[in-house]
Amino acid sequence: MANVKSIRDLDVAGKTALVRVDYNVPFRPGSADISDDSRIRASLPTLRYLQERSCRIIVCSHLGRPKGRVVESLRMAPVSRRLSELLGTPVIQARQCVGEEAASAAASLAPGGVLALENLRFHPGEEGNDAEFARGLAALADVYINDAFGAAHRAHASTTAVARLLPSASGFLMERELQFLGDALDAPERPFAAILGGAKVSDKIGVLENLMDKVDLLVIGGGMAATFIKAQGHSVGDSLVEDDRLAFARRIMDADADRDGYANILIPDDVIAADAFAADAKARVASASAIPDGWRIMDIGPQAARRYADALGECGTVIWNGPMGVFEWEAFSQGTAAVANTLAGMERATTITGGGSTAEAVAALGLANRMTHISSGGGASLEFMEGRELPGVAALMDNR
Repeated sequence: MANVKSIRDLDVAGKTALVRVDYNVPFRPGSADISDDSRIRASLPTLRYLQERSCRIIVCSHLGRPKGRVVESLRMAPVSRRLSELLGTPVIQARQCVGEEAASAAASLAPGGVLALENLRFHPGEEGNDAEFARGLAALADVYINDAFGAAHRAHASTTAVARLLPSASGFLMERELQFLGDALDAPERPFAAILGGAKVSDKIGVLENLMDKVDLLVIGGGMAATFIKAQGHSVGDSLVEDDRLAFARRIMDADADRDGYANILIPDDVIAADAFAADAKARVASASAIPDGWRIMDIGPQAARRYADALGECGTVIWNGPMGVFEWEAFSQGTAAVANTLAGMERATTITGGGSTAEAVAALGLANRMTHISSGGGASLEFMEGRELPGVAALMDNR
């Protein structure tokens, strides 16, 4: 965080602030009812800070993937209504993100007033990082605040180009994300563990390569475990395997065997296998070295869960990205639940959960408030863990 200016360090009093937020929220199928408003709630500290300083606030976000065209079902109005309820302030909804209507609405704002721009991705200039579109956004305000960590890995007009046109700073959510993730990678309390799950090894290659010489313990779960198990020489039945990543998995395991400053790797020794990829499939515990033909790995097994819990319980810092199985289906949710409960019980440790499906699982288990930090950005947190530069953060650093 040392190179990114905080909202606390920016003169915002009485100014008009353009605030990039991440309101890409989910809706209940076939309705305009938001099913999870946590991303809206996460922005409230920044917005209230600005209101307390008599700022005129213009919030902007994307929603879904309209690909540069207007999609009626992806308008921001339902999100703005929920923001108004949570903030306790009327929120004016513009029908444009740039142009005369947006400019007029911004000019008419009273101190403490809030204007929400229309879906940024309705305009092709957003994802194109178009300079003219960025100038249109910048013309609405005096200062720029980026509080959208979940979009910080995108080089879009509202996350990068506009940051270079106005005095800029990070909001409180962005600041918190960079602090927790940065401290975990740079100065963790040891032992330091990383738990990686999800479907594919290829999604985590960058993370594995960046963390192998940083962590003391690397825990593997999810569908990607099948590739590691096959790389050990075992049959994995009908499990999804990335055969082109077997050599990579062997290299990671060889580094573990040599130790030489690399992490100790835990791979499941038992799994929950199923005879089909379905919620109601037949399921049974199987040894990772004896998965029946025609069956597939759907979760880590109870023995692996206990072994993981014992190892993680000794750690001072844990980063978790990716569920241990197909947690959305009850029969294959126990491994993810076991890991989540282990972390929730580690009161003296720093426990950081990546965004996306991992955050959804923790929330569904009612354990969110027992984690030290839950990231608001799935892709952004993953790229941060890979050691990659996030364009939205780099733009704030350049602005200093």
